[in-house]
Amino acid sequence: MTSVPSVPSVTDVFLARSRIRTLIPRTPLRRSEWLSEIAGRDVFLKLESLQPTGSFKIRGALNAALCHVERHGAAGPPIVTASAGNHGRGLAYATESLGLRLTVYVPRDAPRAKRDAIARHGVELKLVAGYDEAEQAAKRHAASGDAIYISPYANADVIAGAGTMALEILEDLPQVATIAVPVGGGGLASGVGIVARAVGRPRVIGVEAAASTAFTTSLAAGRVTPIAPGPSIADGLTGNLDPDSMTFELVRDTVQRIVTVSEEELARAVRGLAAYDHLIVEGAGGAAIAAIQAGKCDGDRGPTVAVVSGANIDLDRLVQVLIRD
Repeated sequence: MTSVPSVPSVTDVFLARSRIRTLIPRTPLRRSEWLSEIAGRDVFLKLESLQPTGSFKIRGALNAALCHVERHGAAGPPIVTASAGNHGRGLAYATESLGLRLTVYVPRDAPRAKRDAIARHGVELKLVAGYDEAEQAAKRHAASGDAIYISPYANADVIAGAGTMALEILEDLPQVATIAVPVGGGGLASGVGIVARAVGRPRVIGVEAAASTAFTTSLAAGRVTPIAPGPSIADGLTGNLDPDSMTFELVRDTVQRIVTVSEEELARAVRGLAAYDHLIVEGAGGAAIAAIQAGKCDGDRGPTVAVVSGANIDLDRLVQVLIRD
């Protein structure tokens, strides 16, 4: 069995908030003094790295799990998903709390911190060669009729849950002019973009790792286009798009532009957040900060929010990044 996707609306985002608002914390919006000085305008950090699972992914995962129960009941069919780590952890957290069965396909080279955290929730964890292989294996699993597939990004419930972050930003900082978000599969950018389009503001900038430019390449081609992802410290942003992903059109229609950041720019952002904001983040979690720090959002004016999307980085990788010259 597979879930039937439908493009989410801003109403779905508000419904998602009503489901999850008492189950996870409202994350802080904190002004970053050093980043504001670099950018020449106020820059605020949306600290999704402080979520219970260390990532914004809990928003979409929890909403999707609750929608699954609404549609099928608590004794409904199992769920299967693919993940680079954070979505799997978020969905494992959600399904454990709801008593649902879950299988997660994860790349073997995913950070151990993420793999171990998924396993602690008692779900079935299956390791495969890479992220693209994980997605293919999870979809085959669902096609066999044994489970319902919930994509980590190309799922209306996941996107609507991610969009709840934008509601919080607009309530806490009504004058926000730009929101910069990391882009992997585009679920977060889509959710934020849906809200921004509905209210007519702010601008949304997506930030990709230069090692894996699925959106930059696909948008230039006018269709989802395969790429050959390279290694990146932003492991959560690497991989190809599902050819049928609704996020391609959503990002195209609601995100003003996509910029890319190099591995050194990502590493500088991780170091800067540790040194000046005393925050530990993973590579993907620092992508929006990397774009601002590198001057790739300089055409924007007014208060800017950079989404700090996750903190789940292996200790040895963190040490390597922090001691780079």
